[in-house]
Amino acid sequence: MVKWECTVCGYIYDPETGDVESGIASGTSFEDLPADWLCPVCGAPKEDFVQLG
Repeated sequence: MVKWECTVCGYIYDPETGDVESGIASGTSFEDLPADWLCPVCGAPKEDFVQLG
């Protein structure tokens, strides 16, 4: 699965681990995150993330 990086703070969203604190289960792809999901570190929107690899 592809990882995504927040261009504001450098947080890496890894679909294999999800975002447990935000209620996002492991195995959730970036594309399947809710439209209103925010970076758990800095609060940036999905639009501020870039695909890695």
